Amino acid sequence: MDIAKYITTAVVLTSIFGEIQEAWVIYVGGAIAIIVTLLAGLWLVRDKEKGV
Repeated sequence: MDIAKYITTAVVLTSIFGEIQEAWVIYVGGAIAIIVTLLAGLWLVRDKEKGV
């Protein structure tokens, strides 16, 4: 889940400091990466709590 936070920070900082022509690519790619890493982290935590 920490990786999702790092990606969020990178996307926000890139959009603030970078002068990119097509910023939507960063937002879409970042959003997909955030969702995937967050879901993977939550899934791993859920398995640990069940004792599996």
